[in-house]
Amino acid sequence: MSSPEPATLEDLTTPPKTVLVVVAHPDDIDFGIAGTAGALSAAGSHVAYRIATSGEAGGPDEMDRAELKALREGEQRAAGAEVGVTDIEFLGLPDGHLEFNVALRKEITKAIRSVKPDVMISQNPERRWDSVFASHPDHLAVGHATVAAAYPDSRNPHFCPELLDEGYEPHTVPEIWVGSLTPVDVFIDITDSFDAKVRALSSHQSQVGSMENIDKLLREWASGVAATNGFPDGMLVEAFRRVRTI
Repeated sequence: MSSPEPATLEDLTTPPKTVLVVVAHPDDIDFGIAGTAGALSAAGSHVAYRIATSGEAGGPDEMDRAELKALREGEQRAAGAEVGVTDIEFLGLPDGHLEFNVALRKEITKAIRSVKPDVMISQNPERRWDSVFASHPDHLAVGHATVAAAYPDSRNPHFCPELLDEGYEPHTVPEIWVGSLTPVDVFIDITDSFDAKVRALSSHQSQVGSMENIDKLLREWASGVAATNGFPDGMLVEAFRRVRTI
């Protein structure tokens, strides 16, 4: 059987000026797209993280929730630093209770109008029936609300008009890169940023401290994406579906 024709890597010689990543929980980025965040940062993009919750409903179960919140926020800041990201804010929404509604759309719209990104990276809003772990309800809610905030909310001055009074001027996001949504058509070479991704995920010791071979797991995922899309052996790739909004 012949190898698949190689796809085309995203050209980061002229990277987007500003990239906004919106996810539900601390560590979502580092399991999924921290290699891309590192590659973009290295190429000169300003990368910002906006995280809907602080992961306070997760484990360890015996830990005080306020202590866990502070711990997980600190872990995420440490993880971001590994891939060159220091612009990190938590939206303060309740972990495990996120819903696709106007309130969530409004919070993400505020983030968009503040950061003014050229590209957004979001979670997949579509449920996967082959993997319940890939379809956490908070992830689905944030993925769905991020797309709605990018179009039409953030560019529409009549969406939650009180935002204008608060100084949040409309902004148009030209495109969104959606993780884990097929077919994929954005390919980022993370070979050089892979080690930083491993360190970033390893920063979340409250969540991954008991995991063995994090390097092996992440390498298998990234090399699998590369092989499936025809890239050469040894290359590590993260992939997204591009959604244009203009």
